[in-house]
Amino acid sequence: MADADCTYTLGDFDFALPESLIAQHPTPERSASRLLDGRALPPADRIFRELPALLAPGDLLVFNDTRVLRARLFGEKASGGRLELLIERVLAGGEVVAHMKVSKKPRVGDAIHLAGGLARGGFDAVLLSRWPDRDGPLFRLALRAPNGETAHELMQRHGHLPLPPYIERQQAGGHDADAAEDEQRYQTVFAARPGAVAAPTAALHFDAGVLAQLAERGIHTASVTLHVGAGTFQPVKTENLAEHRMHSEWYDIPPATLAALERCRQRAGRVVAVGTTTVRTLESWAQSGRTTGETDIFITPGFAFQVVDLLVTNFHLPRSTLMMLVSAFAGYEHVMALYRHAVAQHYRFFSYGDAMLLERQP
Repeated sequence: MADADCTYTLGDFDFALPESLIAQHPTPERSASRLLDGRALPPADRIFRELPALLAPGDLLVFNDTRVLRARLFGEKASGGRLELLIERVLAGGEVVAHMKVSKKPRVGDAIHLAGGLARGGFDAVLLSRWPDRDGPLFRLALRAPNGETAHELMQRHGHLPLPPYIERQQAGGHDADAAEDEQRYQTVFAARPGAVAAPTAALHFDAGVLAQLAERGIHTASVTLHVGAGTFQPVKTENLAEHRMHSEWYDIPPATLAALERCRQRAGRVVAVGTTTVRTLESWAQSGRTTGETDIFITPGFAFQVVDLLVTNFHLPRSTLMMLVSAFAGYEHVMALYRHAVAQHYRFFSYGDAMLLERQP
């Protein structure tokens, strides 16, 4: 199927993926994962720590410095029914917005007891409304802590890392057990601004050694923030891509990064986005001119990229918006050929999986 003269449907982004290739644990070392150099065909099979040698002095790598919240909370309604919250974002005044998994939704004004509730060392919440409007899929809640703790402090003390649904952990106490490796390895080494419910996974491969190699080669780095939402795991449900509505996420591009981007262009360097979240941030800015705000940008083949030249990314779910984004970036046929190669060569997929390097198609 040619990019220029056809309309894509959801089924075009499907592929057969053996379950055994879904990575359940990270590699022993971050930079020991594999790297598929997919800038040309046939691709080259490499190790991630080789990435600095594939870039040129003067290039600019842009990372997403978001930090994953311990956003998964367990509790019960006043009636005793169990529930699970996934806090999507923290608002002002001790309020949060969350997804709720429960057999019967509570009503506005009802109290919810989390981590045992106030009576047992936890805390309570009051359901205020649906969000972002009266018919919205999420819930706005006011947290009630015994010692005036902030939402971030409550999550840090009582919450659990919201690992993706395809990463399985042993059940303990009625919910997934927290693994010590996840506490460290499901955060990037430069995670700084808390607010995400999923990691910017392409950045998980970077460690101190790779960052030092980049600096030694004269390759510059900068950061943006996009707080990854749970919508990143939501399936596309319509064959007609024009009918799909993207979830909204908050982003911010600091002045120092804007200056770094300008200097990169002046020296004829290339902008290398680390992860699809960085792509969405930079291209949202290019489209809107806003350096901070909400983005629901949906990138599909035919999209005109204005900022990003190269992309470091993990391997994505079939039929996902991220498959559409990388196909828009590097070309549909090219990307599908890379995925066939990755499956045949037993690359590891998804959040704890391996990475690839892509170049923007002309």
